[in-house]
Amino acid sequence: MKDANFGPYHIRKWFSFYEETLANETGILADGEPVKKYVIAAAIQNPFAGQFSEDLSALIENSPELGHEFGRRIKELAGDNPIVSYGKAILVGADGEYEHGNAFLTNPAADPVRDALGGGKSWVPSTGKIGGPGATLDVPLAHKDALYVRSHYDSISVSFNDAPRNDEVLIVWAFATRGRLHARLGGLKAEDAKCENGLV
Repeated sequence: MKDANFGPYHIRKWFSFYEETLANETGILADGEPVKKYVIAAAIQNPFAGQFSEDLSALIENSPELGHEFGRRIKELAGDNPIVSYGKAILVGADGEYEHGNAFLTNPAADPVRDALGGGKSWVPSTGKIGGPGATLDVPLAHKDALYVRSHYDSISVSFNDAPRNDEVLIVWAFATRGRLHARLGGLKAEDAKCENGLV
């Protein structure tokens, strides 16, 4: 086990990424503010790499510490820009199991991120896969308080040139300031959402 440098975890590297979209794919200018998207990721050593364990609680129990740090970093990165959508994903190195990555995405890790954003009533959409450095990961996005707001179903594609290594898990969170540009497929509108139960 490599020396811990963040609670019980060994984090090799933090990543952050920002994207601002001013026009849609056909060149039509934004209907309002541009879409601003943020990605924060951490390459963490997987203590279960190369082995099977029935009990993965060691990954879950301390994950709120990671959640607090992701929350702190998105507030710092986004500044005064309000976050209305979020999503998360994991990319597990070749010596790990998909389940190892999922252990870092449970509610104990997500709740501090919600708190940092001033609340998030809907569940956080997530995905993941096994892969290596340079693999592309599509991180889903949805409205943080009303999952049925169709205009906010979105994603952001990311890749990292040197992560994850075989014995790492790459934890990725993504955030957005609005829904898709010129969303016009109907459904519940963000301004009409009650934001009471996480769905509508």
